[in-house]
Amino acid sequence: MLAKAGADVAINYVSHREEAEKVVSEVKSLGKNSLSVKADVSKKAEIEEMMKLVVGTFGKLDILVNNSGVLGGAPVVDMKEEDWDRILSVNLKGQFLCAQAAARQFIAKSSGGRIINLSSVASGGVGFGAAGFSNYSASKGGVIGFTESLAGELGPKGIRVNAIAPGLIESDMVSGITANKEVLAGILVRVPVGRVGKPEDIGAMAVFLASDESDYCNGATFYVDGGWLAT
Repeated sequence: MLAKAGADVAINYVSHREEAEKVVSEVKSLGKNSLSVKADVSKKAEIEEMMKLVVGTFGKLDILVNNSGVLGGAPVVDMKEEDWDRILSVNLKGQFLCAQAAARQFIAKSSGGRIINLSSVASGGVGFGAAGFSNYSASKGGVIGFTESLAGELGPKGIRVNAIAPGLIESDMVSGITANKEVLAGILVRVPVGRVGKPEDIGAMAVFLASDESDYCNGATFYVDGGWLAT
């Protein structure tokens, strides 16, 4: 959707190259430039190389969408340390490393910029903590705190930082949930609009937050959940 709005787009991937290349082809079919870049967001050296390639290809960076995320959980009494570390490394540390690299580019060129972090309704606070997924909830709650802190720090430099907190959205990550009719029905009872969200629902919000129309939005979390948290 960013490409449809006029943006050139770089696609980051770790293990699904074919899917990334498919998106690249779709972007190019819209007349925009695109490339895919393999990088593990939890590793600083790989993020720095990715940033060099992106800026070298497009000439500059205007927008960062921190969309990487993994899901996995266990009862806290059984959770292994490595399971905690893996989720936090990708979902929270990864967003920090990417935001840091992007902010350095924005500041160096004095061009301002947009950072859009993906959180979740499972972030705790005004949302809810997902029982059995304390590592995931902690990572997504951390994203909101990180977003608010970064917004205060970077706002005076013309950089706007906001977060999107999706509800249940059609994706490979939640395919096991959406395929189970009984479980899905129990969830949709809490969703006033009565349906699972679509990737386009999140994309539309990302386009808004990347645009000049959202210039007075900074440090906010936008819940795109069909009203889940209103019930």
